[in-house]
Amino acid sequence: MERNVYLYILIMAVTTYLIRVLPLTLIRKEIKNVTVRSFLYYVPYVTLAVMTFPAILESTQTFFSGLAALITAWGLAWRGKSLFTVSVSSCVIVFILELLLC
Repeated sequence: MERNVYLYILIMAVTTYLIRVLPLTLIRKEIKNVTVRSFLYYVPYVTLAVMTFPAILESTQTFFSGLAALITAWGLAWRGKSLFTVSVSSCVIVFILELLLC
């Protein structure tokens, strides 16, 4: 059993290493393809959104308070409010709804 764990860790380490090193060694020229450049530009934003979105909905006691905070944050951000305003408003919404719903 312990041998398998070390084998799994080794395979994950090699895979992670190859994913990070191969692009650096194989792609030496500037990427000129508009589609590939656009894809690479948005990868960090999509990754952050995919990790953050479920956490917003699941980190509260009720689904509805997380959803209300998400809608509040989205609306304020859409209107160009600062990050501080968006985060404090979302926290206040969650606090009030958690008091009322629980």
